[in-house]
Order: sequence, then C-alpha cells, then structure tokens
Amino acid sequence: MDGEARGIIGTIDVDRSDHGYREWLKEAVRKVQADAQRSADTHLLSFPLPERWGIDLYLKDESTHPTGSLKHRLARSLFLYGLCNGWIRPDKPVIEASSGSTAVSEAYFAKLIGVPFIAVMPRTTSREKCRLIEFHGGRCHFVDDPRTMYEESAVLAAESGGHYMDQFTYAERATDWRGNNNIAESIYQQLRLERYPEPAWVVATAGTGGTSATIARYVHYMQYDTRVCVADPENSCFFDGWVHRDAHAFSDRGSRIEGIGRPRMEPSFVPGAIDRMMKVPDAASVAAVRALERAIGRKAGGSTGTGLWSALRIVAEMVAAGRTGSVVTLLCDPGERYLDKYYSDVWLEEQGLDIEPHVKTLDVFLATGDWTD
Repeated sequence: MDGEARGIIGTIDVDRSDHGYREWLKEAVRKVQADAQRSADTHLLSFPLPERWGIDLYLKDESTHPTGSLKHRLARSLFLYGLCNGWIRPDKPVIEASSGSTAVSEAYFAKLIGVPFIAVMPRTTSREKCRLIEFHGGRCHFVDDPRTMYEESAVLAAESGGHYMDQFTYAERATDWRGNNNIAESIYQQLRLERYPEPAWVVATAGTGGTSATIARYVHYMQYDTRVCVADPENSCFFDGWVHRDAHAFSDRGSRIEGIGRPRMEPSFVPGAIDRMMKVPDAASVAAVRALERAIGRKAGGSTGTGLWSALRIVAEMVAAGRTGSVVTLLCDPGERYLDKYYSDVWLEEQGLDIEPHVKTLDVFLATGDWTD
C-alpha cells in the first residue's frame, strides 16, 4: 500500500537541488547579460526627404549588433528566458527553427555559454547566413519544405535531450515590453531631442511577431498616440489572418523575403496589439532596398525593404494630407548577406520579379511627393 492508502500525512520531500548546475547557470546568465552591457545602442538613421514636406523618416539600424541583425536582441532574450526557466542545460544542444538571422544570433549565444547549436532551416536560406551560423559553431540542418521546420526541430530536441527554443512561440513573452532597453524604449529615447519626438507611425515587419508585439505593447503602456503598422510580404499568412481575424490562416508557399512572413499564424504574432497591416509585393521590397542604398549608401536585407516601402507609403499619405511628423521603421540586417538574391538581377529574373514599376513609383514620389502604386 502507498502512503496515501495507509493514511500517512507526513511531509513528502523531494529535493532536486544541483549545485554544479546552478553554478553553471549563474555563469551562463552572467555571460549573456555581459554581452548586453558590452553592446552600445543601435543607431537611428535619417532617410533624406524634401525639407518642405515637414516629415522625418528614420530607420533603426539593427544591423550594428554583434551578430548583424535585429535578431540579436531576440536571441539574447530567448537565451535568458530558456536559462532562467531551466530549459537550457550544460552540454545539451539548443535547436531552433529559423530562416537564418535568428539562427546566426542564437549560434553566437550558444557558443558564448558553451552549448551545441543546431539550426533547422529551409534549403533556400542564403549561403552567407549558413556560413555565419557555422562560423559561430552552429550546425545547419536543412528541410525542403519550410512548413516542416517546427516538427523537425521538436524531433531533434527529443532525440538529443536538448531544448527546442521555438522563437515563434516564445518571442513575444521572452522580451520585457515595458522597457529594460527594449527596441521600443530605445527608439523613443533616441527621438527625444528631434523635432517630432513622438512618431506618428512605427512600421515593423513580422517573422515571429515578437518585435511588433513589443513595440505596440510599449506604445500602449506609455500612452503614446503612435500607431503601429506591420508590413507583410507575399506568401505569408499574417496579413490575411489579421484582416479576417482568422487564427488558422495559412500559406502553402514559403516567403521569398528571408526573416519575415510565415506559412501559419505564429503564437508570438499578437494581432490585437497593432493598428494596421500592409501586404507588400516582393518586387516592391527589392526596389525599396535598392532605393535605400542610393539614398544613404547602405545595403540592407529584403525585410528592411518591405518595411521601408510601407513607411514611404505612409509618408506619402501624410504629404497628401498636409500633415507633419515622424515615421520610424527598421533596418533589420545587412544586404551583404543577400548579394546573390535581392541585389542579383539574375535571381530576380529566375523569380519572375519585375522591380521597375516599383522603382519608378519611388523615384517619382521622392522627386514630387506623388505616389502611384
């Protein structure tokens, strides 16, 4: 008979304290937090617009993080979340489903604390991202169908005894959206001395949805009047799911704009927090990053183009309505990772993308203020 059956009411005590693990955990958390202390804030770049418009457009340059993208913030938060929850353990691999940039950043943090890392990625991921993952000590595990990344990651974690990080579930909850130097707080601090310190709009793009959730929640928490727009690429379900309030929306094809767009409504995408969405043609995204290079001399990835196209479209609305103010979007990662894609005319032709009509739209708009989409 067990204790309950015999009526035993004494204390049952199970102590799983592990001194060695706790020492390892403290040191791992210290190393991740030390990385944040060593890192300066990212720049807020100005996109040149005609002075007569009375509108300022900024790009928060997340490409200056140690691993070169917006995902460095996310990876740091996910590692702290996983460590403090007791999910990441010594010598056990961390596995992530990713289209590249998150995996680069997570490989960096895995190496920092001394655990193996496996990135489960579409086979079409850019070669440069794969090289960077391996540079930081990670291993690339490719899948032919992007929709199978989740299941494949869970299987690898179960087989290895490791931890599936699952950015698409935990991104929105791992980040402290109330402040603590998150991306939203940083933007407002940097705008403090500008002529329009409270932007009319912040434009983000969504891969996990964590960044747009963090920005929108912070805006609401601080009681700002800023509106938040999410720009979505082709072959992504976020726009349709948001418009139709359909939590089960899906896309049967993967996004050509690496880092954003998803085939399913991810748990970290918080539709109710944002004000507006735009569905942006992939050719327009490419046209926008090429316009960015002409304007400020910087190459950026395709996701930056998706957000920039939407931000410029909002600026055009403000010009047409005679409104002044500021708009902020994100420079997510450097274009050097995509020289064989968004900066390759051969790739554009292979994909059947004609950017010329969108190039013309941007050229006419920046010269005259008139937008014809």
